[in-house]
Formats: sequence, structure tokens, C-alpha cells
Amino acid sequence: MSVERENYQKFRKFALDQGFSLFGVADISQVRDEFNLDKDLMNRFDRAISLGKRLLDCVLDDIKDRPTPLYFHHYRQLNFFLDRGAFLTASYIQDLGFKALAIPASQIIDWDKQKSHVSHKRIAHLAGMGWIGRNNLLVNPKLGSRIRLVTVLTDMPLDLDKPMKDFCGDCRACLEICPANAIKERKEDFDHQACFEKLREFRKSRIVSQYICGLCVKACKGLKSNTMV
Repeated sequence: MSVERENYQKFRKFALDQGFSLFGVADISQVRDEFNLDKDLMNRFDRAISLGKRLLDCVLDDIKDRPTPLYFHHYRQLNFFLDRGAFLTASYIQDLGFKALAIPASQIIDWDKQKSHVSHKRIAHLAGMGWIGRNNLLVNPKLGSRIRLVTVLTDMPLDLDKPMKDFCGDCRACLEICPANAIKERKEDFDHQACFEKLREFRKSRIVSQYICGLCVKACKGLKSNTMV
């Protein structure tokens, strides 16, 4: 067995034993310029471990036409879980003599453009965990968009996963439920500004104290079978 494969299997088990639902590894050597990290820092890494955790269905079922306090609490608890898991993964990698950097699950550095240090969904797509759907979120064939993601950058030699092809098919559940009409037929036409204005409205009305919604997450339940691979 190659060193890359052995490391991959070791860290996949480590992630699943922590309670993560999804694990993948992406080659980021060609996409470093897309991310909002210092170039000297970013150039230290050519791999990214993507980790995903499934949301609780009953929490999403409580959402009708706006985010709920229950969803807000769940969102915060998931972020804590993701950040701790990413930290433990990065620390383990460092203890083995390699470089690693855990990227916060939900640390936005530009709200108007909805930008963070790296795009967790972009990396998850490159790591073979799903595709970017019409809802501008990662869509996993089994879990849909009912997941949250976190990323660990590293230079550890690891086997790579392959990106999935887009396959929302005829499903338009997210278009029908979006309260901002931000979701369009083509994912490239997603209206980021309309989405953010609706999040701002929810926060301003004190429904929740963070820019979250959850409706398109609730709507996207995945596919019965993964027919694109």
C-alpha cells in the first residue's frame, strides 16, 4: 500500500470515529488563487481535507418560511463540532511532522460578497463529496445540502478523490422554497445580493442573531441513487 493511501485511510477513520459524516481529499495546487489567505501561507499547502457533518432532520423540519431559534442553536453547535474536529485533525497531522491549517467553518471576512478564507463547498466538490447545486450549496447524492462543512489544509501526502459531475437533474425544490428568489435555473445565475438581503432581514427582525436562513438546506434532500459516477 502506498504512503498516500495509508495516510488517507488513517485520516478517514480518524474523521469518521469523531462523528463526521463525510470525508474527502482535494488537490488544491491549481486553485490556490481562488482563496482569501496570504499567498505565502497558502503556497505551503497542496492538499485539502474536506469534512462534513449531517444536520438533524427534525431541526430542519421545524423550519417553515424562516429560520428558527432551534435551527440557530443547531447551527452554532454544528460549527463548534466542525471547528473542534478540524483542529484535532490539523493537530494530529502536525504531530506526524507535516504542516496543517484548520479553516474555521463559519468565519466570514466579507459579508456583502459572502466570502470566507476558503470556499468549503468548492473544496468539498474537488474532494468528491458532491457538486454545487442550483442553491449555491454543496449537494451530496445521499444527504443533499443537509450538511455543514469544514476544511483542513495540509502538505501531507494523501490519496485524492475525484470531483463529481453536476446532477441536480429535474429537481427544483430549492427554487420553489427560496424566500428571496435568489435561486435561478442555472447555478451561475444565483443572486448573492438578494440572498444576503434576505439574511439581513431575518437578522434585523431578531428572528435569529446571525445571517442564516436554512430553507434551501431543508429543501435539498439528495438523490435516491448516484447515477453520475
